[in-house]
Amino acid sequence: MQVRIVNGAGVPAYADGIRRVYADVFSAPPWNEAPEAATSYAGRLASDAERPGFTAAIALDADTVTGFATAWTTPAPFPGDRSYGQVAAALGPDRVAEWLCGAVEVNELAVGPAARGAGLGAELLAAVTEAAPDGRCWLLTSVRAKDTLRFYRRAGWRRIDAPVPGRAGLAVLLGPRHPAGIRTLGRGVRIPLRGQ
Repeated sequence: MQVRIVNGAGVPAYADGIRRVYADVFSAPPWNEAPEAATSYAGRLASDAERPGFTAAIALDADTVTGFATAWTTPAPFPGDRSYGQVAAALGPDRVAEWLCGAVEVNELAVGPAARGAGLGAELLAAVTEAAPDGRCWLLTSVRAKDTLRFYRRAGWRRIDAPVPGRAGLAVLLGPRHPAGIRTLGRGVRIPLRGQ
């Protein structure tokens, strides 16, 4: 098994394998996405690959994609589309600007069922976040994804204890070296983070 870093131009060569892994992972509980969601994601991947700072890590067993992770730089000003508006409502504009804008945002991480249990997820995650400026990286995940939350906690990621509004039940996690997760902010008030 090897992990290969690819930029946006290199992603199309792996699109079919990424689509297959996405379908295997996200059609299962707790995600329960419809099969066409994988095709939609593979189509969206081409435009995601054009985002500033885009990087992908592809896990390969010979020529077969067994896992992948994608990330990019969160723009400033903070976007309002997708789930960004809900994150902004949870954290407020100052924290969003300080903690998330300009940080590495992990968009997706998936390891096929047959490749799990060997540390591949942690390797993919490290590959797309190792260049995070000052350790600033973050992601969103579902609060219903208990195994996923445990995985990130074991990897040193910390959940911000600020509920993200909306029906999706999302949680914001900060990377293990993110300055907001390891320091005290103003007047001795520590931002509550789970998993510390």
